[in-house]
Amino acid sequence: MATSTYLSNPTVNITYSATTTDFSDQCDSLEIMIQKDSLESTAFGDTGHKYVSGLETVEVTMELFLSYGTGEVEALLWSYLGNSVTIVASPSGTSESASNPEYTLTNMYLESFSPIAAKVGELSKVSLTFKGGNFARDITP
Repeated sequence: MATSTYLSNPTVNITYSATTTDFSDQCDSLEIMIQKDSLESTAFGDTGHKYVSGLETVEVTMELFLSYGTGEVEALLWSYLGNSVTIVASPSGTSESASNPEYTLTNMYLESFSPIAAKVGELSKVSLTFKGGNFARDITP
């Protein structure tokens, strides 16, 4: 099997209330986790455990550099807090393909964030976790 490597350079866009913001230039880490609950379906006579797919869990974690002011990271996160957003992300740029799938995550919920996260001599960053929702994977240009 052939292998390929790439330099990570994800794109990250968040849409809330019909306004889309590109956070790619403020994000330094991104992880999308998709999980399906395993429900046991073992019946009498089976010689081993059997499972079927259950509900889906979608979680997006990211770190953003903090900035303050109208339209900046802190103000936008404040508006997302407790609301549903749509996140569109891809691993390396905006051209969708089999080697660069685009993930659209809808109804993602931001439960909390730290509006101040400072340490002397370092760029301030905020860690976020969006949860819930659904995802779609697209590889068509």
